Amino acid sequence: MPLPDQPDFHALQGRRILITRSADRARPLAAILQGKGAEALVLPLIDFERVEDQGPMDAALDELQGGSFDWLVISSVTTIRVLIEKAAERGIQPRQLVPGTTRVAAVGTSSRSVLEALGIAVDLAPVGQQSAEGLVSLWPAGGGRAFLPQADIAARTLAEGLHAKGTAVSVVTAYHTVDYPARPERRLAGELPPAVVASGQEAGREVTVQDVRAALDHGTLDAVVAASPSGAKRIAGNLLPLGKCRLVAIGRPTAAEAVRLGLTVAATAQEPTPDGIATALESVFANEGNTR
Repeated sequence: MPLPDQPDFHALQGRRILITRSADRARPLAAILQGKGAEALVLPLIDFERVEDQGPMDAALDELQGGSFDWLVISSVTTIRVLIEKAAERGIQPRQLVPGTTRVAAVGTSSRSVLEALGIAVDLAPVGQQSAEGLVSLWPAGGGRAFLPQADIAARTLAEGLHAKGTAVSVVTAYHTVDYPARPERRLAGELPPAVVASGQEAGREVTVQDVRAALDHGTLDAVVAASPSGAKRIAGNLLPLGKCRLVAIGRPTAAEAVRLGLTVAATAQEPTPDGIATALESVFANEGNTR
C-alpha cells in the first residue's frame, strides 16, 4: 500500500479532470492523464491576440537581429509563438532572429524545450523554481541590455528583478491575453515545432461551460487545472462554485492568484510541466480510492 506522500500510479483511475487550455496546448497533459486512467476534459478559457500596433515589436526585433541586445528573455511559450510568426513575416527561421552574440534566457523547461527545438540555444533557465523569481535568482549582476517581449498582463516581477540586477530591460508587449475565442483576424496562430507537439496523442474531450457547470452541480468533476494566473481568473469568473471539485495550479504564481481570488488550491505542481501537473493531481487523490 502506498504511503500518503507517495502518489499511486492508479490514483487518477476513473477521475474526470478539466484542463482549461486550448486543445493543442492541452494535448500533452491530456495524454498523460488518459494514460493513467483519467478522463481528460478540455475547456479553453483564454486565447491570445497579436497587438494592434506592431511597431514597437518590429523595432525591438530589428535591434535584436542587429546584435544590440545582450539577452533575449523568454517568459512563456506563447511569446515563442509570437517570435515564430514574426520570423515568418521576415521570411527567416526563428533562430535567425537571435545573433550568436546574444544570450537567451527562459523561465523554465517548457520554454527551453521549445526554443531548443527551434534551434535556439538557451544559456540560462531555472530548473527548480521555474518562474520569474527563479530566473531572477540566477541572473548575473550587470547583465547588459535585455529584450523582454511578454503579455500585456504580465507582472512586473521579471522586468523589475532584472533591472535590480543592473540590467537595462526593454519590455515590449508581444501579445494580448483575451477571453476564448480570440478574434479570427487577430488570433495568434504561430505553430510550435512538431518536436514539442504530441500530435499523435489524444487531446481530451472538448466541452462547453454549460457541460462543466452541469458536471460541477452533479459532483462528477474531480479536478480543474489552472494553467496560468489569467486562467485562474477565468475559472473564478466562469465556473464558481466548484463544489467538491479540486483546483490544481500549474505553479506558484498561478496558485497565488487563485488564493487572491478566494479559491482553494488543493495542490501546486512542483514543476510547471504536464508531468508536474499529473504528479500534483496524483498527490491529491492518492489515498482517496477510486470513486468512479
